[in-house]
Amino acid sequence: MTPQEFDQLVEECMGVIPPRFRRRLQNLVFLVEQEPATPGLLGLYEGRPLAERTSVPSFSMPDRITLYQGPHEREARNPADLRRLVEETIWHEVAHYFGLDEREVVRAERVRRNRLRRLRNL
Repeated sequence: MTPQEFDQLVEECMGVIPPRFRRRLQNLVFLVEQEPATPGLLGLYEGRPLAERTSVPSFSMPDRITLYQGPHEREARNPADLRRLVEETIWHEVAHYFGLDEREVVRAERVRRNRLRRLRNL
């Protein structure tokens, strides 16, 4: 997949963020890089979580969520699996933006997956 095609996939997968949360994304940029500096990462949130910010606005550089194309492509079994992985990575990193630590994110992902399974079975 070309970098442009992967960028487009990431853009399409942003819909995984529910509108009520999407409206709260402020001073945040999404980036795509080919490979992470630390092996094994699919994505990385860098910044100050929303829950830790003060109500007093101040100038600061945007928080960043980086998605890594290479690891996604190597882990995916097919195009549908690649889309699922990208959606999960976006969801995971946005959860960090909202202040969830790794343990809380994993727990929330389990709940989300179970909810999605139930919806598919309706």
